[in-house]
Amino acid sequence: MAAAPWSSLFAHDRPALIGVLHLPPLPGSPRWQGDFEAVRRFALADAAAYLAGGADGLVVENFGDAPFFASAVPSHTVAAMARIAAEVVEAAAGVPVGINVLRNDAQAAIGIAAASGASFVRVNVLSGAMLTDQGLIEGRAAELLRLRRQLEATEVGIFADVLVKHAYPLAPQPIGEAVEDCLGRAGADGVIVSGVATGAAPDPDDLAAARSAAGSAPVLIGSGCHAGNATSLGASADGVIVASSLKRDGLLANPVDPLRVQALRQTLQRCQTS
Repeated sequence: MAAAPWSSLFAHDRPALIGVLHLPPLPGSPRWQGDFEAVRRFALADAAAYLAGGADGLVVENFGDAPFFASAVPSHTVAAMARIAAEVVEAAAGVPVGINVLRNDAQAAIGIAAASGASFVRVNVLSGAMLTDQGLIEGRAAELLRLRRQLEATEVGIFADVLVKHAYPLAPQPIGEAVEDCLGRAGADGVIVSGVATGAAPDPDDLAAARSAAGSAPVLIGSGCHAGNATSLGASADGVIVASSLKRDGLLANPVDPLRVQALRQTLQRCQTS
């Protein structure tokens, strides 16, 4: 079985709104507070807020674990994320859930998705090599796609960043070429275009070039989308992955505000006729 097509995950003609669950620090991370139940409650409360506001999908992400490992995370991080992801999938009641293991443990993400019933993963670097604050990160598409096959999880979609935020390519590459490599050679099921940092919107020209190069494959906005720019950006995207602008008072550390989720969803709704 191949990865579920975008149209079956998000069956509508407007950009899908995918909310990110920024997990608080997990056990073993530098800022871990020693209360896993509090982490669990926070995650499920944010999931409920996204769903109450009409989000079309969710992503479970170990955002609180900074500074991040460049690739493989410890086994206890995988275990903690798998436990929370399984509860989020159950609470989502059919709404697609994705997994992102920062900074780039795509194999752990696929394993968590297979164990929890999640529908897709986000991979920061699937193709090429990027210089990041964690050092050099290289794509491991060959290993990842083989693991997906071995786990009999080929229905789990792989959505990969191109020229990912908080990173620089080792050599200049047009984003259109990066998209073609990611889809055609690395086997991604869709691509993600972001700005330079968390909360920064992508360059409209980059987004347009990615849309042109992707053909019929889905293109998602990975950062910086909010109610003020969603109409213009959303017209070139199949979905938006959002967290920062949907937090209470727009503050990254705050819980998700369902009214902000609802407002962004209503704005995206207008993209289908704009």
